Amino acid sequence: MSTNSQPTAEIAVIGGSGFYSFLDDVEEVRVDTPYGPPSDSVHVGELAGRRVAFIPRHGRDHRFPPHKIPYRANLWALRALGVRQVLAPSAVGSLTPDLGPGTLAVPDQFVDRTSGRRQTYYDDGAAIHVSFSDPYCPVGRRAAVDAADAAGWAPVDGGTLVVIEGPRFSTRAESRWFAGQGWTLVGMTGHPEAVLARELALCYTPLCLVTDLDAGIEEGDGVTMDEVLRVFGENIGRLRGLVADVVKALPAERGCACPSVLDGMALPLELP
Repeated sequence: MSTNSQPTAEIAVIGGSGFYSFLDDVEEVRVDTPYGPPSDSVHVGELAGRRVAFIPRHGRDHRFPPHKIPYRANLWALRALGVRQVLAPSAVGSLTPDLGPGTLAVPDQFVDRTSGRRQTYYDDGAAIHVSFSDPYCPVGRRAAVDAADAAGWAPVDGGTLVVIEGPRFSTRAESRWFAGQGWTLVGMTGHPEAVLARELALCYTPLCLVTDLDAGIEEGDGVTMDEVLRVFGENIGRLRGLVADVVKALPAERGCACPSVLDGMALPLELP
């Protein structure tokens, strides 16, 4: 857990290494957690007049594949530094031709199709069941959609993100099945990140950049990592600017239901 000498932050960004340069007056912080070390040290600095923490989801050298990311340690470390609102930019595939590469989406639902990931802090001591019918913070989502609109990056407001185990991409049959369910986006890191944030009473807001049409949606060779990295790289500056706008727009005092999700529960562990 963090010590009193460590800096604090009110907002966190969990993203790729392309976000390292977006903070001012940065201090690198190492945080120990009961769940082992996070993906990397946390960088804390200033952004849009707010104290912001950044952690690279996959580690700065991209050493953690999606199914190996220490999600529990990452969220715990951020809360230990004072974070209460989380922005989560990520690359996703599209399950509909209407949402092509370069589209920004702010989904309001997700479906878990992973297997074997540790998705709770409450394994022992008590049965804790958090409300999760709406997995994302409504205030954070509204701030993200409004900020994107104001920046001229027309966002997709809503939709369902299906989270797959990875690290492989979907088969064409899987992709068509996902699309047939009415799901709109596919990614590998949105779960259990959002669940763990809710269990820590944090606000969590996804910012999904579409980098490709999934395998079953268009003809050709299917999704490649080169394509994903190319489209993400072409849009990283725009995404960084949007994150700064959303950080500025997030309320200093939370009025959503996220802070009270654990009220009245006898928690088997002490939160940082």
